[in-house]
Amino acid sequence: MTYLLLSILSSTGIFLIFRLIDRRDVKTFPVIVINYITASSIGFFFSGDTVRTAWNYPPPFFVLAVIIGILFIVMFFIIARSSQKAGMAVTTIAGKMSVIFPIIFSILYDPGDTISLLKTLGILIALAGVLLTIFKKKNKLPDPSLLYLPLILFVGMGIVDSLVKLAQHEYVSDNNLSLFTALLFGISAISGILVSFTGKNRWLSLFNFRVLGWGVLLGFVNFGSIFFLVRTLNYSHPSHGIIDSSVVFGINNIGIVALSVLLGVLLFREKLSRLNITGIIICIIASIVLAYSS
Repeated sequence: MTYLLLSILSSTGIFLIFRLIDRRDVKTFPVIVINYITASSIGFFFSGDTVRTAWNYPPPFFVLAVIIGILFIVMFFIIARSSQKAGMAVTTIAGKMSVIFPIIFSILYDPGDTISLLKTLGILIALAGVLLTIFKKKNKLPDPSLLYLPLILFVGMGIVDSLVKLAQHEYVSDNNLSLFTALLFGISAISGILVSFTGKNRWLSLFNFRVLGWGVLLGFVNFGSIFFLVRTLNYSHPSHGIIDSSVVFGINNIGIVALSVLLGVLLFREKLSRLNITGIIICIIASIVLAYSS
């Protein structure tokens, strides 16, 4: 459970850093690129390996790292585009509800992960809690013609998390976790750098002092979010006596949403409606139900 808590804290740290960046009018994209470079460097540092080492593992080990790395940067663009066109609320809901994909995938793919009435109830309660927690009355419904953006995000994020579970189950152990994380973030960094050269002098923004500072900080917490999540999944097998993978994804998502909302209140003076408070309470209840469902 310690690794799960660290995963939740790291992922919430990503939310907090993005909020601070937005308030300080720092360009987001170059920060994202520096973040991927930093996260990849951390992975190689802790693993003590090089890219060549990856060829010692089965080909899917490297292929999955490449696919997930590319999808990371693609989803970043989708999130930005969807937030601008379809609205922040719908985009946030689509991103958070995508957790249903890795939950279902874990149950279907992992023989040690089973479905039960209590687990099903916990998942349904969790989804309801997340929706209520992030609901805002002032949000307007987006143009129906733009709903394809949050839909792509919903499916895309779900696929990313499911691929992480697939990689963890088949190829990633504690021994090669740092290398795998380094590879996927390295692919994201390369993709981001290439995109930087598509705009006039866009790459110059990567060398801005503030961008470098925020990017390095984001890289540390971003590395932790993936590293600790996969580490938790490695110990989610019944033989370890820990919770199922599907429950890990559920509790991780609930924790990120609830903690992010609470930080928004404490640090940015955001106001919570009664529905939001009810949602947080429901999220806590869902976490307890899921924890006891394994």
